[in-house]
Amino acid sequence: MDKKLVLNNENDTILLAENIESEKFPNMVIVLNGELGSGKTLFTKAFAKAMGIDDNVTSPTFTIIKEYYNGELPLFHMDVYRLEGEADSIDFDYYYNKNGVTIIEWGDTIKEYLPEEYLELNFKILTENKRVVYIKPIGEKYENLCGEI
Repeated sequence: MDKKLVLNNENDTILLAENIESEKFPNMVIVLNGELGSGKTLFTKAFAKAMGIDDNVTSPTFTIIKEYYNGELPLFHMDVYRLEGEADSIDFDYYYNKNGVTIIEWGDTIKEYLPEEYLELNFKILTENKRVVYIKPIGEKYENLCGEI
């Protein structure tokens, strides 16, 4: 049950993040794919804000993982773009099972390390401000979640 949504501006991306955040649960994993500037980090910032995280959320491009503990649940924000074959050095399962929400930017580069179930969002740039996002639930609990958003 894939969904396709057109995001006409940044506010639409923020609303999508808030909508998905309202359905969050412990050990939730969200995988964000898309070219540079397509909205992955904006989505994560909005999701974090909706969780009550007041830290300045930025892409962990060079640190790979940033952890936030001052929200409703812990948030583990990963940017795996620069791992370049070094994914074995990260214990992904540790984060997937830490009772928080894990958001992974560029998750399509580590498919073999993803859990059995997750929510995948694929962003595509249409114009300077307009995006399309394809929402793909992997596993039953994420299919149910998609029915709610």
